[in-house]
Amino acid sequence: MAGKSRGEQRIGLLNGFAAYGMWGLVPLFWPLLKPAGAVEILAHRMVWSLGVVGVLLLVMRRWAWAGELLRQPRKLALITVAAAVITVNWGVYIWAVNSGHVVEASLGYFINPLVTIAMGVLLLKERLRPVQWTAVGVGAAAVLVLTIGYGRPPWISLCLAFSFATYGLVKKKVNLGGLESLAAETAIQFLPALAYLVWLGSRGDATFAAQGAGHGALLAATGVVTAIPLICFGAAAIRVPLSTLGLLQYMAPVFQFLLGIFYFHEAMPAERWAGFALVWLALSLLTFDALRNARRGARALRESALATEVTGPSAEVTAVAAVAAGTATEAAGVAAGAVGSAGRPGSRGTS
Repeated sequence: MAGKSRGEQRIGLLNGFAAYGMWGLVPLFWPLLKPAGAVEILAHRMVWSLGVVGVLLLVMRRWAWAGELLRQPRKLALITVAAAVITVNWGVYIWAVNSGHVVEASLGYFINPLVTIAMGVLLLKERLRPVQWTAVGVGAAAVLVLTIGYGRPPWISLCLAFSFATYGLVKKKVNLGGLESLAAETAIQFLPALAYLVWLGSRGDATFAAQGAGHGALLAATGVVTAIPLICFGAAAIRVPLSTLGLLQYMAPVFQFLLGIFYFHEAMPAERWAGFALVWLALSLLTFDALRNARRGARALRESALATEVTGPSAEVTAVAAVAAGTATEAAGVAAGAVGSAGRPGSRGTS
């Protein structure tokens, strides 16, 4: 049994590395779709993603959720909001990469956990620990330094971070699986995206057929590029702890940052390095705090289990165990949220 458990964890880790590795390397893909513009690429991504996910759901015979969703207007409304927000996120990211702003785009996913925490305080009235407040303060200082460095607010980063944080918040309330959620969202996106592509074709501005079969195949591959990392993420989410996923998620923005500097040769003057250093300090504080609280929660669970063995179950011991379990769960959730959206496992990377 232990061998099987280790094998499952190994499979989960491999899938986690694959998912975040693909999300981290996706800036290499979007420039291949030129001369298509960002909006045309975005529309193709919506259309082909629905096709790919629809085939996968058909093969796996996972359709029961659709009928239930249609009978819940509130959930449908939330899915619509999620579809709108992720449309903004995808569109800005594609435009940023193809316009030479890969480093600034990576910053958006670095500061996303800070934005997520701030939204939790403002919208959900959550209470932060001192280290978390410190991390948020350091993150705000980083944005100020980067604003000075860029000569303007890093609006690409902020747009990506706020859209993804909002998306995570909505996904947490919807509570749908990754494939199901993507299917519902792209179903909402499909008709507007298809209408745009038809309109673009009627004007003679579409590149899908005009640039040859290879270009058309690459545009169609946007559906695969969207779905495959999500499938790998889903396989990882059910096999490895949330805290491990939280650490793995650093891979995507790190890869994007490195690609921006070493492959796309984007400039990094001293003030930008200073801003990124502050962001990384804030993330280190969040990670340290999350892991420390996870250890405390695990220790409290062990102590409560030992107390149960010695004294037998009682209302007091049961309450301690429940509190400890809540602490461990919350800490793991913070660790996962430190680098991604709040809606795991139903959420996904957005690059």
